[in-house]
Amino acid sequence: MSEGKALKSGLLEKFVPILLVVSVALAFAVGVLWQKVSNLEGGKGKVAGTEATASGQAKAKVSIETIKGLFDKDVIKLGDAKRKLLIVEVSDPSCPYCSIASGKNAALNKQAGEQFKLVADGGTYVAPVPELKKLVDDGKASFIYLYTSGHGNGEMGAKALYCAFDEGKFWEVHDLLMSAQGYALLNETVKNDKAKSGELAEFLKSATDATKMKACLDGGKYDSRINSDIQLASSLGITGTPGFFLNETPFYGAYGYKDMQSAVDAALK
Repeated sequence: MSEGKALKSGLLEKFVPILLVVSVALAFAVGVLWQKVSNLEGGKGKVAGTEATASGQAKAKVSIETIKGLFDKDVIKLGDAKRKLLIVEVSDPSCPYCSIASGKNAALNKQAGEQFKLVADGGTYVAPVPELKKLVDDGKASFIYLYTSGHGNGEMGAKALYCAFDEGKFWEVHDLLMSAQGYALLNETVKNDKAKSGELAEFLKSATDATKMKACLDGGKYDSRINSDIQLASSLGITGTPGFFLNETPFYGAYGYKDMQSAVDAALK
């Protein structure tokens, strides 16, 4: 073999594998981008901020009548089905992206990436839950909260929310559970252990009576509510957390409020 041919052969041996790697990488990047666009356009599959994902198959459309029917169920609800905007939040107090959507755990928002950094920290993400709460407080919207297991350590937290709702302290307890301290407590200490009810009640004492909270958690009053909430969430096509409905429009994942604004405006016009 001539020196020129040998040189050319050596170069090919070196560069062909590199070209193959680059081609595969480009194909992967294009595929990921296409999937992200498809998810956002179609409202299906996994989107950023979904802790437990659905199958990726198209979900059946949920009617406004189905959403209204939830207000007849034994669930956490604020307002009634007569308001123009009906909000459903499906959440898990132990789920990181639920904390992110709550806007009460700024450190977690930062850790999740630039797209989730709160406006108060120099980012662009407007947490949806506080904005949706304002609409409820102003009488413009009604609200339903459903629990489903998106991270695995949220059952005790969900029961605490049921107990707090009985005392008219849902939002106060909600915000504590969604804080950095609440997130750590549920995932590192309580972890669905009923024997830790006292520690959970003590943590929530600034929002609700600790003695009543512990008694409620220990009494098993809401043990069956866990499964009924999960079944209702599944009937809406939500098997991951967080998930939202604004009337019949779904948002599967930790979408920012800016993404939801058009659905809110359309409902309230």
